[in-house]
Amino acid sequence: MGLPSMIKQSSCLSSLTHPQKPPFPARNAQNFRDPDANFRMTATLFSARRFKSVKAEKQLCPLDNVDHNQVLDLPGGKVVLTPEMRFISESPVERAQCYRVLDNDGQLIMCSNFKKVSEEIAVKMYTDMVTLQTMDAVFYEAQRQGRISFYATTIGEEAINIASAAALTTDDLVFPQYREPGVLLWRGFTLQEFANQCFGNKADYGKGRQMPIHYGSSKLNYFTVSATIATQLPHAVGAAYSLKMDRRNACVITYFGDGGSSEGDFHAALNFSAVMEVPVIFFCRNNGWAISTPTSDQFRSDGVVGRGRGYGVRSIRVDGNDALAIYSAVHAAREMAISECRPILIEALTYRVGHHSTSDDSTKYRPVDEIEWWRSARDPVARFRKWIESNGWWCSEAESELRNNVREQLLHAIQVAEKVEKPPLAELFMDVYDVPPSNLCEQEKLLGETVRRNPQYYPSDVSL
Repeated sequence: MGLPSMIKQSSCLSSLTHPQKPPFPARNAQNFRDPDANFRMTATLFSARRFKSVKAEKQLCPLDNVDHNQVLDLPGGKVVLTPEMRFISESPVERAQCYRVLDNDGQLIMCSNFKKVSEEIAVKMYTDMVTLQTMDAVFYEAQRQGRISFYATTIGEEAINIASAAALTTDDLVFPQYREPGVLLWRGFTLQEFANQCFGNKADYGKGRQMPIHYGSSKLNYFTVSATIATQLPHAVGAAYSLKMDRRNACVITYFGDGGSSEGDFHAALNFSAVMEVPVIFFCRNNGWAISTPTSDQFRSDGVVGRGRGYGVRSIRVDGNDALAIYSAVHAAREMAISECRPILIEALTYRVGHHSTSDDSTKYRPVDEIEWWRSARDPVARFRKWIESNGWWCSEAESELRNNVREQLLHAIQVAEKVEKPPLAELFMDVYDVPPSNLCEQEKLLGETVRRNPQYYPSDVSL
């Protein structure tokens, strides 16, 4: 199905069935009080009028027919004057609809507009989702065993990772947060490379200087994860501006959570991208919680999607647990971003089933039955499996073989990573400055003295 059809609102909403409500009263999280309202089964793309490359919507009161004395001509455009005092509403009457392709049983919704996926791509999407799910389970166990210091899972958000990556090309630049390892996995980052980073050994590209899960790969155009929230957003806009200047047939995608949208960098980045008209996709994972802070404590607006329009950024809300919807929306967003040189905002409604990280216990701030309902009723991996099975592309035998093989590979990767020696301590002070400043030299000297005074606390081969 062509891309133009994806922008049109579905005309068959009345024939769609809504998902069953959860068997619990959702607490605190504003965006999840009414699952039916969150997952309206259609796509809505907001039109941004300021771009010359986009045909403006028909105005209710065309300026051509208005008395010039009733028009205020400003540098930013003409505005119709009115004697009526009228405040703009603080929020729309109805929430923005949510684009969806597959229902909870993995069946195509009638009249769905989506980008067709080949058997090869669909099977790879599913196998990578299973691999990501298994990797989370194994590395989480490794952290609990004290073998690595930290970990954060993507449980419940596998479709966002893999499906969005599948819709991109390797020439597109990725500015991730810390919950997008699946994008790297799709691009060819090996399980051994993941293990090396988590263990911070000599084979780690970051030389052991980053916390676990802070991956990066220049070869795969995946910028190294920074733990600081939302700092990647302005960087992504700057990179997109460079792509525009170089006339590259590529775009930038940057990921962030609903908590990141409460940072100043989010607002600066959206405004910067719209004014400079750059090819960047802002992908928000709205999973309802910024660690323990619910969205109801972050903003009163209709989620994140409505903010795009305020900055002149075309936007869409998508079911984040529907792999086909994510794939289709990102595919369309990429084409618009590059061909029209414009920013696009995608808000994916999902739920973080796992704890925020191994340093968190989410049962302290949200009910267990809420977590379990999302784990069982809205699992994106199970939903996508049902769809590929209905197409005859997958079976139980393949499922069992895949999960066993992936777990074996991961356990082997961990065993190998544990045995690889750590990077030399002296490398801690390299690779940042051409000529190290005096304060850094002083720190290196003090660390060397500490090691010599306390040899019992350091390996015998550590020296400075």
